Amino acid sequence: ARAEAAAEKLAESAANIRETAQMSPEELGRKLTDDAIARPPDAAGAESLLYGLEREREALGAVNLRAEEEAAEYGDRLSAMKTERIDLTQAIAKLRDGIDELNAEGRERLIAAFDVINTNFKTLFEALFGGGQAELKLVESDDPLEAGLEIYACPPGKRLSVMSLMSGGEQALTAAALIFGVFLANPAPVCVLDEVDAPLDDANVDRFCRMLHEMRSRTDTRFIVITHNPVTMSRMDRLYGVTMPERGMSQLVSVDLQQAEEIVTA
Repeated sequence: ARAEAAAEKLAESAANIRETAQMSPEELGRKLTDDAIARPPDAAGAESLLYGLEREREALGAVNLRAEEEAAEYGDRLSAMKTERIDLTQAIAKLRDGIDELNAEGRERLIAAFDVINTNFKTLFEALFGGGQAELKLVESDDPLEAGLEIYACPPGKRLSVMSLMSGGEQALTAAALIFGVFLANPAPVCVLDEVDAPLDDANVDRFCRMLHEMRSRTDTRFIVITHNPVTMSRMDRLYGVTMPERGMSQLVSVDLQQAEEIVTA
């Protein structure tokens, strides 16, 4: 910006010279040199010439003597900034290419995992309900990374509908089928089920427990079930309970059901 301002001042000074002397700055310089050589002025003439030159100098205005040096400095800085801009543009393009590759790979993996989980979900749903059909669908977007998930289920004797229109017990079994379907595709070390059996009747609790036993045999996942249902408790390996023998004091109680059965049968 300062270099441009200096260049504008030089151009303005040159215009003033052309307007005042009716000649270019170069021509004025040569004329003054020739006049000084051709006729050395006397004292009065020299004073008049000096006065005229001073007026011409004042007409030129202030001149930045470092304009050329500053212009070179700013030119170097401009070149460096252009180089940095090119580097940044290339880096941004490289990052965008990397993001596109990651998104493409993510879409492929998501679709592959979705197909596996959907197949598991259908099989487990039929096992839990003793029939019917269910499926998962990606909705609201053609891009799998931005799409939502909708669960469509049809218990035996009912029409196909979204999960939100099902009863509490049906929703619980459907959710269990989905959770177990995910664990079959990608098992986790631990799974916590918090009162999943609460809305289920005894028959469905039995189905849920049998499915839980099957999941234990098919995966290495350790299932922690929080429940108040005695049927579910009877199917567990170990029970943990919290009692309050005295007011303000709680105590953890653990019971190994296998050992308890051995003691009872002994």
